[in-house]
Amino acid sequence: MTHQKGLPMKFKNPVLFSFIIGAFALFAFLPKADVDPTQKETVLLQTLIQGLEQLHYNPRTLDDSFSQDLFNLYIERLDGAKRFLTQAEVDKLKPFEKQLDDQIKRTDVSFFNTSTDLLTNGINRAEKIYKEILEKPFDFKQNESIETDAEKRKFPANEKELKEVWRKMLKYETMTRLADKLDEKAKGTAEYKDKSEAQLEDDARKIVRERFETYFDQLKKLKREEQFADFLNTIANLYDPHSEYYEPVEKQSFDIKFSGRLEGIGATLQTDKEFTKIAELVVGGPAWKQKELKVGDLIMRVAQGDEEGISIAGMNLNEVVAKIRGPKGTKVRLTVKSIDGTTKEISIIRDEVIIDEGYAKSVILNKEGAENVGFISLPRFYADFNKRDGRQCFQDVAKEIEKLKAANVNGIIIDLRNNGGGSLNDVVKMTGLFIEKGPIVQVKTRLGDAEVQQDYDSRVQYGGPLIIMVNNFSASASEIMAAALQDYSRAVIVGSNHTFGKGTVQRFFDLDNAVNGYDNLKPLGDVKITLQKFYRINGGSTQLRGVSSDIVLPDNFQDLKLGEKESKYAMPWSQIDKLNYSQNVYNIGNVSELAAQSKERVGSNEIFSKIAANAKRLKKQRDQSVYSLNIEEYQNLKKNIEKESEQIKKLSETEIPGLAVSNLNVDLQSINSDSTKINRNAEFLKDMKKDIYVDETLNIMADLIRKNLASKN
Repeated sequence: MTHQKGLPMKFKNPVLFSFIIGAFALFAFLPKADVDPTQKETVLLQTLIQGLEQLHYNPRTLDDSFSQDLFNLYIERLDGAKRFLTQAEVDKLKPFEKQLDDQIKRTDVSFFNTSTDLLTNGINRAEKIYKEILEKPFDFKQNESIETDAEKRKFPANEKELKEVWRKMLKYETMTRLADKLDEKAKGTAEYKDKSEAQLEDDARKIVRERFETYFDQLKKLKREEQFADFLNTIANLYDPHSEYYEPVEKQSFDIKFSGRLEGIGATLQTDKEFTKIAELVVGGPAWKQKELKVGDLIMRVAQGDEEGISIAGMNLNEVVAKIRGPKGTKVRLTVKSIDGTTKEISIIRDEVIIDEGYAKSVILNKEGAENVGFISLPRFYADFNKRDGRQCFQDVAKEIEKLKAANVNGIIIDLRNNGGGSLNDVVKMTGLFIEKGPIVQVKTRLGDAEVQQDYDSRVQYGGPLIIMVNNFSASASEIMAAALQDYSRAVIVGSNHTFGKGTVQRFFDLDNAVNGYDNLKPLGDVKITLQKFYRINGGSTQLRGVSSDIVLPDNFQDLKLGEKESKYAMPWSQIDKLNYSQNVYNIGNVSELAAQSKERVGSNEIFSKIAANAKRLKKQRDQSVYSLNIEEYQNLKKNIEKESEQIKKLSETEIPGLAVSNLNVDLQSINSDSTKINRNAEFLKDMKKDIYVDETLNIMADLIRKNLASKN
């Protein structure tokens, strides 16, 4: 299970279905042609369309309606901020509006060519505009305003209006920074106290200029293949938000995130003007062990083994990453410039790097009336399908449960907040840890009947009180687990009003295997296609609606529109037949009493009251998109916002009285093995002690335990 780039999740389904294996043949017979600059694009476009037509759960017809949808969505993404193109230029693309379906059938990319030419010209023009505007100081005493929500603005009619868009945008950017500097001057900060407002305004414009220099440098590094990938993704997203094309380096990054393992030097990189900077070193990785590469170092050149190095100046980040990653045991040489200005070459032998921050971990919670409760944090449903002995979240959670049982916990809380999903196999097995054998989820293809994913293991790993924590960003596999345990009445679901609402399953296809020949064009990347929908064992879908919490707690986002239902072209909700299911391990029963007790506590809790008030404030801020460009008016608004934000910040930084969080003794040796692990663990425990949701969930667990004891007496 996965999600659209930029939303909460992505997934690779390891299960091979027989009709899918045969489907590769659909892609294999593409017409041979002489190599030309657009041949790879032709192959990718044709392969993508064939895959979507043959495999997608809900395929679309390539007709004028499809063409119009593609045109509108692509224009929206081409210049979403409406800062590069004029309406007159967009109108030049209008003749293509109902022709795109026919162009796709002919693998004709003339629309794409025209659009990128217009965008390139628009970017070059905008670069000149912003530099010219920032040459002169702004007058912040004028009474004018800016609309910051591009969706509420039309494309500027002509270049004159376009320049006005840039003028207001740059003025706003400068004003926000000037306001910060004036605040510091008022506080008497040494750096600012002796400067006039005119000098501070000049400093603010310089900061904005530097920011846009970096921005345009990145735009100019954008390669045609990346732009074409965006075009392919726009096509795929018309089928649903989770069908996508992945360039080779993107797929590699996805696998790393999903498995928590990579082969490379163990460093996080970020663009720094013409070069690439070391942003972070992964604890335990080869670069961290070697102690030569430092955070902040600028990479100037990269060499493979003993080969001649090449300059990475001007390369985009994906290119640099591809050159530095590589198989375990191989050597890469980096020429870096340190913060002190010295330059040196560092030779690193690549190795396997484990990124363990996303793995399951457990602690013990204690407070008066709720002693010795186990807590398992599971950030995602990870699985490493590319390695026989790779990490599987099902196995890891099973181990954490055994450790908690050995500590004689009175209940277990599993935190699936912000968990965007992952392995279907693992979530089925993991849910089975808490029940006897039985159905967990129904998975349906577009043509066949629903297939029931079962837990066949009659063992019950844990049979005590259980609570699942969720929020609006708990999605996909998280929703399967929450829904199944809710349907079985095995766990109390606590959190936001509902989860994300992603009820679809995707599968990756390696296009190098799907396309015969064309070795000179490979690697082609991967395509991820929505093949199935999943349904609860009660027959309902989680698609769009998500899973409703048994006990709802106020949160900062409760008044905002969030979730799958807000995505364009999301698949609809549907329902199939209910299954027969039951369990005799531990029955939560009617949760109304638990909900009433929680509601009473929450209602008298100052922090939750302020969170609910903050939710309304965030909704108001989200809706407000027009801002004054008068510095005095903006400063007044800024003060009010900061005052409100500071109140919320203080709430989130305050430890909850009486809430104790501790590591399991069995984990201490590993935690104390190096200073970085010690610091990360300390930060994790510190954050837990401030978490009002953990505290209230622990209160609910205490109520649940008392309820269970009362029913036995």
